[in-house]
Amino acid sequence: MSKLYSAAELAYREVKELILSGALPGGELISEGEIATRMGSSRTPVREAFLRLEAEGWMRLYPKRGALIVPVADGEAEHVVDARLLVETHAVEAIARNPRARDVLVLTLRENLDRQRELIVSGGDAAQFSVLDADFHRALVRAGGNPLLETFYDGLRERQRRMTARSLARDPEQISKIVDDHARLTDLVAAGDADGFASAVRRHMREVHALSEGGRR
Repeated sequence: MSKLYSAAELAYREVKELILSGALPGGELISEGEIATRMGSSRTPVREAFLRLEAEGWMRLYPKRGALIVPVADGEAEHVVDARLLVETHAVEAIARNPRARDVLVLTLRENLDRQRELIVSGGDAAQFSVLDADFHRALVRAGGNPLLETFYDGLRERQRRMTARSLARDPEQISKIVDDHARLTDLVAAGDADGFASAVRRHMREVHALSEGGRR
């Protein structure tokens, strides 16, 4: 790997993380120079990173003006939540019939919950929490044993992280409520209560992302 490619990859990862964590919010205009200065690099690898992020839909480039961070599209949160609900409830329905798989999943979820609580105590930030949140929900899907659905769900992960970070920026106190919700969801999985889980996870997701039951925010 060339030094130029390494620098471009580093710039890509850093800027994308800033977008997913909400540090670069939708609608903000940034320049190659700002990022190059921040990273202590030349503009060339930053330009390559910007082109890649534009191709992925995270940025919109304007010559001589800069790069616009593309906001979360109207209705995107609703669509992401609907897709997640279908996949997660399907996975829990599958493991509800498999006590051994259920026990393994519950152990994984409780370990994740411990890390969430430790993060609160240590004063961790929303970006760190959004990673743990995404890992918690992905563990549910992975336990369902359907690799196609798992791959599909992985495609939602980055959007999920960005949405969660935005929700926590709006209301930082939500973190404690989310942890409580995750504990409740874990208990429902442990009990093999797929119907109770479906109801609880729907309410959890819609409340976290401020979505009404009747439609969009």
